[in-house]
Amino acid sequence: MAQALMPLAAFDVVDGAARPVDDPWPAPQSPQGYRWLHLDLNAPGTRDWVAAHLPAIAAKALMAEETRPRADHMAEGSIIVLRGVNMNPGAQVDDMVSLRCWLSPEGLVTVRLRRLMAVQKLQDALADPAATVPATPAAALTMIIAGLITRIETVSLALEDQVDTLEDVSLDGGSTAANLAQLQRRIIKLRRYVGPQREALARLAQADTPWLDAPARASLREWANAAARSVEELEANRDRLAVLQNQWDAQQSAIVSRHGYILSVVAAVFLPLGFLSGLFGVNIAGMPGLTAPWAFAALCAACVAIAAALFVFFRYHKWL
Repeated sequence: MAQALMPLAAFDVVDGAARPVDDPWPAPQSPQGYRWLHLDLNAPGTRDWVAAHLPAIAAKALMAEETRPRADHMAEGSIIVLRGVNMNPGAQVDDMVSLRCWLSPEGLVTVRLRRLMAVQKLQDALADPAATVPATPAAALTMIIAGLITRIETVSLALEDQVDTLEDVSLDGGSTAANLAQLQRRIIKLRRYVGPQREALARLAQADTPWLDAPARASLREWANAAARSVEELEANRDRLAVLQNQWDAQQSAIVSRHGYILSVVAAVFLPLGFLSGLFGVNIAGMPGLTAPWAFAALCAACVAIAAALFVFFRYHKWL
């Protein structure tokens, strides 16, 4: 037996006024009204309800375990899958949260796995009698999209500030290795979803469907343009970090090369000295100076003379 649906939010919007409802479906029978249902995919009854009340393709898209931003249109409505930055306490903002939507003339159904602040803003507006409520389901969806893109822009600008800081540290001769890789990963994760989201919003804005009126399409075009700006900022920051990475790699390579050069010079100086000391260290008959008291001093003087000669030779050839 199917379990009863327990929506996170359920509102009827009729003639500019919103009221909470208990029965989840169908939508109000009014040409000026629609219903918004906000569901938790992990809640009991959600999957049964979605499978029973939405077209099969839409139900599969809303219940998919893995999603990417998309906007596809059917005869009954539109499937919209979006992503928003994770503003939940203790979470990483680049761990983007999915929102699955079904937009139709009867209303808007949104399904989540984790909490999204942009959806909460719409819920608060519908619950407030003094607030201006979206007049159509497309306007309600646009309000959610506005919240998603605004937060993405905020995070993108914050990442740009961090890149600016890393560039300043690098110019001052400091090390950027500690934060560089982490920042690169965050930008790549954001770009992975914001790029397709820009394309999905552009596709949605171009749709010629009865449930998307001209004002909604115009607003969607603006938010698609804002998403495009965020993508460009993320790509620019990614490229700037790549330049910093190359610069840091070049600095490390120069340090290793300099150390290797110093070791090579030291080895070149001490190689003949080591050969000489090893030669005089053999314990066989016929070695000169075995009985002379000045032999050790002479050997030391010869080593110093050879080292000085090698130093002058390297300086003359500008190897030092």
